[in-house]
This record gives sequence, C-alpha cells and structure tokens, in this order.
Amino acid sequence: MSSKIRMGMVGGGIDAFIGAVHRIAANIDGQIELVCGAFSSNPEKTKATADALFLNPNRAYPTFQDMILKEKLLPENERMQVVSIVTPNHLHFEPAKMALENGFHVICDKPVTFSLAEAIELEKIVTKTGLVFALTHTYTGYPMLKEAKYLIKTGKLGKIRKVVVEYPQGWLSTNLETSGQKQADWRTDPKRAGISCCMGDIGTHAENLAEFVTGLHITEVCADLSTFVEGRLLDDDGNVLIRFENGAKGVLHASQISAGEENNINIRVYGEKGGLQWQQKDNNSLTIMLLDNPVEILRTGGPGLSSKAAPANTRVPAGHPEGYLEAFANIYRNFAFAVRAYNNGIKHDFDTFDFPQIDAGIRGMLFVEKVVESSKKNAWVKM
Repeated sequence: MSSKIRMGMVGGGIDAFIGAVHRIAANIDGQIELVCGAFSSNPEKTKATADALFLNPNRAYPTFQDMILKEKLLPENERMQVVSIVTPNHLHFEPAKMALENGFHVICDKPVTFSLAEAIELEKIVTKTGLVFALTHTYTGYPMLKEAKYLIKTGKLGKIRKVVVEYPQGWLSTNLETSGQKQADWRTDPKRAGISCCMGDIGTHAENLAEFVTGLHITEVCADLSTFVEGRLLDDDGNVLIRFENGAKGVLHASQISAGEENNINIRVYGEKGGLQWQQKDNNSLTIMLLDNPVEILRTGGPGLSSKAAPANTRVPAGHPEGYLEAFANIYRNFAFAVRAYNNGIKHDFDTFDFPQIDAGIRGMLFVEKVVESSKKNAWVKM
C-alpha cells in the first residue's frame, strides 16, 4: 500500500510567517506528511516547533546538516523523502545542495538562491541527480492562470504584442526594519536578501507570472529602481520596460512602498486577436476580451474552460472561492505527484499537474541581476 510523502523542513519555526503557510499547503490534499525538521538556528525554537506540531522530539534537529545525515540513516520506509526549504534567501543553496546530493527531493521557497551563480550551480546538481525540484512561485498555482496560459498557447489571442504585469505592496512604506519586524529585517539586508529587496522579493513573482502565462522569455530590460525610505540599503520600488523573444513589449511594476496596497498582483496580456486580464483580488475570474466580441468572464470551476489543467487544479464547485492557500497547495500536491512518479519510474504529467522548476529559478535570478545592472547603467540590458 502506498503512503504519504514524508517531508522534512528547513526553517519555518513557530514564530515564522511563511513556514506555517507551507505546512498548510502541504497538508491540504493529504499527500504529504511532515515528519522532521531543523526549524531554527536556535535549538530551543526547533524543539518548541516540533512540540507544537506533535512531532517525534528525536526528529527535531539542531541543524539541517544533522537532519539530512541522520534521516539518511533511518530505514527507507521511515526516513524523510523530500526537504522543504523555507529560510531567507541566503540559506537556500546549502540545504538544497546537501539534500539533493544525499538523495532527497527538494521544494524551495523563491527566489531560488542568494545569487545567479548559486542558482546555476544548483541547476547542475538537480540535473546530475535527476531528483524532483520545485520552486514555490505560488501564483502559478491559480487555476485561472493555468487557463490563461493554455488560451495563449493555443492561439486564442493571436500573436502576443503587449504584457503589463504589476505587483504593488505598501507594507515597507516606512522604515519597518528598524522596529525589529523580522520579515522586514532580513528582506532589506543585503547580506541575507542579496542585491535587491523589492525586485528580488516580489519582482521575481511578476517576472515569473509574465513568462509563465505567455510562454515567452524576456530578452531585454530597462529598469529604474528606487529606494524611497531613508536609510534603507536596497530598492523598495521598481519600474521595468521589458522586451520579449517574439517582439512583444511590456511593462513590469513592482513596489513595496505603494501605500495602502496589500498583495495586488495582476497581469494583462494583449495579442492581435484580443486580450485577457487576471488579478489576485478576484483570482477566480479570468476576463477575456476578443475583438468584435462581448467581454467574457471565465470562472474557476465553471463552464467554458478549455484547458485540462484548470479543472485538474480546482477542488470545489464554482461559486465557492479558492484562494492563495489552495494555489500554494497545488504546487505541493503536484510536486508530490512528481515524486510518486519518480519513485514508480513513470513520467509525470507536467501539462496537467505543473509546478515551477529549477529553470524558473534561473530565470528569476537572471532577471534580478539584469534589472539591477540596467538601473545602475540607466540603459537597456540583455537577459
């Protein structure tokens, strides 16, 4: 009889924000079971987290190195099979590398690594091991974005001409990092976040969304990054002109000082035959605007959908809203399906049960580096 995929977690202690979100997402579909963790650099916090989650105290490890090495020694039917990495950016590469090299599949928070050089090195390890690697670009998990991707791929809009993608937030409108707020503290610290705050944190989501939905790679960027909050060391706002491989043009706007905004990620795509619009605030709706036709609104779980992926990644009937946690859960569930396929020696159905992989991580880190370079040079830069 088959059993749940056994997961270990690096980071995500009891007082961390995103760790709980990952655990909820992993648990929604009953495919994955958390069995161990190195939840914090503080052993007492790791122990407290394990206690709160009712884990075996012997599987609450002081370091990720300890977890990987000791779990590997357990019987095959007991040890963890996958590692979830939910730490700040500078702590992604080493646990991912060690996990893969010791035979464990990996699901990692974005951006994939601290730098492009690390991302390239990690891609080599993923390729060499052949293990499953997933990246939690959450927004790709929404059913209506999967429908949008399919409609564009099959020519519903014709050749794509223009893409507008936005991710405004307002939570860093003040110098929040000086207050001891943990999330603000590490995201604005170059030693932990890398060369960018806003573009590395949410600009990569916008870039990933644009490439995911259109199926097109960005080839050039012209960026204007700003740091509006006095004393902050990294960017908190950015505006980017983008060019795509097919000749399409676009605008990407990401901001963490857009006062009053929450997580208002949205995308508009326009082709020769028409356009489409999607926004997270109404994530269950996809607006289709074809030339000489009435505007059409497609709904999650509703009639008229063309793709296999949208209904396959929907859990409830139309009219019952699905949201952020369910989109996140789609990535974990589809990752679990891929791990099962790997274990059974069969091919995973990526068309229906897709998730971002290491190539998306490479694209994201390349985007960050080129956007920062472009802003410094005040010029167009090739991706």
